[in-house]
Amino acid sequence: MPCVREICCSGFSPLSDEDTQDFRANGNHRHLLTGSSLQSASVPSHHFHLAYSVVTQRGYYPDSPDKENQDSCCIRTQIQGNPNLHFFGVFDGHGHFGNQCSKFVGDRLVEILSNDSTLLDDPIKAYNSACLATNSELNKSQIEDSNSGTTAITVLVSGDTLYVANVGDSRAVLAVKSGNSVIAEDLSYDHTPFRNDEYERVKLCGARVLSLAQVYGFENPDIRPWGDKESECDDPPRLWEQNDPYPGTAFTRSLGDSMAEAIGVIAVPEVSMVRLTPDDLFFVVASDGVFQFLSSQDVVGMVARYSDPRDACANIAGESYRLWLEHENRTDDITIIIVHIKDLSNV
Repeated sequence: MPCVREICCSGFSPLSDEDTQDFRANGNHRHLLTGSSLQSASVPSHHFHLAYSVVTQRGYYPDSPDKENQDSCCIRTQIQGNPNLHFFGVFDGHGHFGNQCSKFVGDRLVEILSNDSTLLDDPIKAYNSACLATNSELNKSQIEDSNSGTTAITVLVSGDTLYVANVGDSRAVLAVKSGNSVIAEDLSYDHTPFRNDEYERVKLCGARVLSLAQVYGFENPDIRPWGDKESECDDPPRLWEQNDPYPGTAFTRSLGDSMAEAIGVIAVPEVSMVRLTPDDLFFVVASDGVFQFLSSQDVVGMVARYSDPRDACANIAGESYRLWLEHENRTDDITIIIVHIKDLSNV
């Protein structure tokens, strides 16, 4: 019987010596690229298997050279002892205690899901309960989460079905073969004020939604100057209290950030379901450090060039890092899980 595997990455601790590589960008900034070896998990109910790998790269912060990697990830196979149930998650922490928040959520969310007897019967309800329970536990823990928190993007493989739960602005993407092309299909949609529905929701909760230039009086606060394309915006909309230039979050959902809950920053996940077909080649779960300057299609195209997800992970992390330094004088933390879907048929 295949063994249960769990991979958790947090902070800046290599998983093993052989899985740690030197990485240099522009010849100046030396960091370690931390990743896992190639792993696999079977889905015997539908006669296919998953081959996966993960890489995490600590960001470069010239003003805080010793800042910890605030990204965490968790991969656990055979949830509840079920050989057809596998969990993949990335958690992007932020704030002074972001690394603690992301690790806490990565550890607790999968545990709460694993102990939920309704998970197989109603995964969407189980995900909602697990995210809210995890958030409540984080609020009550010894971690100071008033101004710190984490996103959570997770994929639960249940037989031939993916359940994708998203809180925040990390992302999951599915690669679909279409003729001679490989097309990216977003499995999640970023929770930011660029989304009209999220913009209206937080406004109803009392948030002011303004760019930094608007907050400090350089632009008219009564217009929406940021457009609808996040990748083309240097000064994104943020959430603020009515009478205070605080907290300034660029996301509308997270776990933690307890002081921002009053203006609509919630831990309620959006959960989607996708039934896999033989045209589905792989899926990607990654922090927004990957997607800041790469589109979903860019990422899928890069993955498709490599047969081994370890190579794809390393190259996407490297390209993301390079683009950050091309546009800014720092980089975000970068974490990416790539999961190949092998031998899935219509039979």
